[in-house]
Amino acid sequence: MTSSPTRRLTAEVTAVHRIGDSAPHSAFTDLVRHAGRWFCAFREAGTHLSDDGVIRVLTSADGRSWTSAAVIRQADVDLRDPRFVRRPDGRLQLFAAAAVGQSTKTFQTLTWLCADGHDWGEPTPVGEPGVWVWRAAWHDGALYGVGYATRGPRFARLYRSTDGIDLQPWVPTLFEGGYPNESGLVFDPDGTALCLLRRDGDDATAQLGHALPPYRRWSWTDLGVQVGGPTLLRLPDGRLLAGVRLLDGEVRTAVCAVDRGRGELTELVALPSGGDTSYPGLVWHDDLLWVSYYSSHEGRTCVYLAEVGLAG
Repeated sequence: MTSSPTRRLTAEVTAVHRIGDSAPHSAFTDLVRHAGRWFCAFREAGTHLSDDGVIRVLTSADGRSWTSAAVIRQADVDLRDPRFVRRPDGRLQLFAAAAVGQSTKTFQTLTWLCADGHDWGEPTPVGEPGVWVWRAAWHDGALYGVGYATRGPRFARLYRSTDGIDLQPWVPTLFEGGYPNESGLVFDPDGTALCLLRRDGDDATAQLGHALPPYRRWSWTDLGVQVGGPTLLRLPDGRLLAGVRLLDGEVRTAVCAVDRGRGELTELVALPSGGDTSYPGLVWHDDLLWVSYYSSHEGRTCVYLAEVGLAG
């Protein structure tokens, strides 16, 4: 990994709880605080690539005792990789991909709206078929989402919507080269957009992009490391954290510091993890970093919640 930022941040895992283990394979998590409660969403299925995926939403008052809030399913559809978005109108929004087919799968991004975290209703298709909208975030009255092409020429695309439903291409080619795909997306108070972009294929190093309003022109820095399942979180003091799978040696899910000026990703702490692992959700609450993630280090692939203390 690269060197640390000037203001050195340290991290320590203070607690880990297994919260999702009722399916043969529980994975691909996200985490949010809503209406004074925790909600964690993830996929339950037979295996990592099986076609029987449903979305489980758990809820908790304290982050330790969890109950099921909802199970979202679609007939003959594999639902994958749920992602929460907190809307300006006070509702929660959930994005996920619907995968259909056996040897050749097609993908359509779906979204659900919910006021209480329990009743999600029916989904609405958004974006374009074959472009998987991975992460989205609201800023200044609009929702921006980064999607990636699942077939054909590989590219990442930026979408924009004023209602969170009608996603229209805003930057048709946000990035191309090296199979860009999963991403993290945050906005600074001054309006700067930041995107952590995974790449696979021959050019597999992650990219860190930034843009000023209206987000038509982006600058990219190669971070020189390979990541999986990325997400970004801006701390109250402005520093930037990433949750990723690291592949340099033993595979693990880790919390990293992002130095946007130097274009560096620095591992702060590895979570108890291994094998099939990653796809964390990050929330800063009560002066702690709360991290949902999945891992197979205890045998069966399960979902965990870690509490991480930060200092520095």
